[in-house]
Amino acid sequence: MFDPRLALASLSGQSDAAWAETAEEHAGAAFLGGIALDGPTREAAAEMVERDREEFLPDDPVAFVDRQLAALADADLRPGFNVRTASLGPLREVAEVCADHDAILELNAHCRQDEMCRAGAGEALLRDPDRLREQVSAAAAEGPAVSVKVRAELSGVDLSAVARTIADAGGDAIHVDAMDSEAVVADIAGVAAETDLFVIANNGVRDETTVREYLDYGADAVSVGRPSDDPAVLRRVRTAVDDWFETDRREVSA
Repeated sequence: MFDPRLALASLSGQSDAAWAETAEEHAGAAFLGGIALDGPTREAAAEMVERDREEFLPDDPVAFVDRQLAALADADLRPGFNVRTASLGPLREVAEVCADHDAILELNAHCRQDEMCRAGAGEALLRDPDRLREQVSAAAAEGPAVSVKVRAELSGVDLSAVARTIADAGGDAIHVDAMDSEAVVADIAGVAAETDLFVIANNGVRDETTVREYLDYGADAVSVGRPSDDPAVLRRVRTAVDDWFETDRREVSA
């Protein structure tokens, strides 16, 4: 899906093309966004801005995605765009744009803000597998690689079952914020091995220890969130990722 196996995770209202360009020497992928696509999620994002959260709220979200991805046409990484929506029409439009740019379309089933969950997006999708399946299928039908960003430690949600839903619907990757439950990556990786789902592990990735923990659990890649603008952190993580794939994976394969 991308190489090197280090991604930059989206930070709402901050992760744009300029942000990705500053880290392209370290990362194999960068997820821009998140961005709200339809009326309900845009209203939710506006409410979140009113209480001092940062959000991208362009007049035309689809055109914004197109411009941002075009700006990365010559970048030495694969772009992705993290999106939130409660309806399929805008999702299909953005998925087509992502396909045109060979970008990854990342569905946000991760945001836990009350406004976004009430709109039917974010982690609300984890409690509604039929709607999650519908969104993954609709996006995949337009041609891009499809990832879903999820969150661990959500009561009553089995991420192994979520991973299987994503794979069965035509998704390509699951991007898991492990919270304080790093071992959940091993459970997801077990499903991924049966379905060819690509597993990106996120949360607390800062150094060799955290990188090795996630990769040893079976993740295919790791992502860095808040320190994504810190070159020292990115250098450490990139070195650890490269070392693991050059040594540890060889030993596992043997």
